[in-house]
Amino acid sequence: MGVGLEERIDPKQSFVVPSVLFRAEVAALDEEKKVNRKLIRPSLTDLKNQMGPRPQRKKPAPPDQTNAENFYYVKQMQAKTPMVIVLQDGEQIHGVIEWYDQSCIKVNRVNEPNLLIYKPGIKYLYKDNEKEN
Repeated sequence: MGVGLEERIDPKQSFVVPSVLFRAEVAALDEEKKVNRKLIRPSLTDLKNQMGPRPQRKKPAPPDQTNAENFYYVKQMQAKTPMVIVLQDGEQIHGVIEWYDQSCIKVNRVNEPNLLIYKPGIKYLYKDNEKEN
């Protein structure tokens, strides 16, 4: 063959083809494939319309703990508010809340010993000056 032309065997055909022609045919086939490879994708608005309206989500459940009790204790401790703690058996304890945790409160009393009171033993509590109202 001439200069620059090599002979190759075309896998589709069983005869010898010059490589220049072979490359041109392969390039033509690639062009045809590129045209057919166009990606067709629907728009997002079309998909939303096909799916229909989404169901409304439920409101999230309220938290298990609001921390209102903790806030109240901290407020009374900082102000050193005189409190009356009424126990389940009706006994009243007068004093200032010094400390609290998940299960107990510590009450400082004037001229009497301080007490550590178990919370489930408390019926209710109120500010000492509210008793007069």
